Amino acid sequence: MSTKKDAAGLLAIVRIRGNVDQPKDVKHALKLLNLTRPNHAVVVPNDATHRGMLQKVKDAVTWGEIDKRTLTALLKKRGKISGNKKLTTTFLKQHKFESLSAFVTALLAGKADMRRIEGLKPLFRLHPPRKGFKSVKNPVQRHGDLGYRGAAINELLERMM
Repeated sequence: MSTKKDAAGLLAIVRIRGNVDQPKDVKHALKLLNLTRPNHAVVVPNDATHRGMLQKVKDAVTWGEIDKRTLTALLKKRGKISGNKKLTTTFLKQHKFESLSAFVTALLAGKADMRRIEGLKPLFRLHPPRKGFKSVKNPVQRHGDLGYRGAAINELLERMM
């Protein structure tokens, strides 16, 4: 058991690679993260459990800390509710949030969780990034796209919306 406190905030995870030649345990971790296809993204809490799963799937995804502006744009452009409809303020008001900005603030503070809201889809279906990926086989440290990229995830998400 770790005594180190968990880092605050949210992580945005984007799946880059498909299922071909992936080990069974990596496929299972991707399924637990709700990342079933390439160019899908999820937003999860930055805690030890999710960081451990990210180390398992680091050769198939990229991730980093998402900021408020990008999360708001992501929910506005790509947020979906059941029935494949856009996320609306009417839906948010039914779940005790007066606006989208209040919902984003609650998400970032850890008071709300996208996976626990009935009817809200916990993933975002994105386009491939404009101007493409650098390399889907190399990590960020070797001028690729896989692995941890920190705040640069916001720029990637904006290119994919």
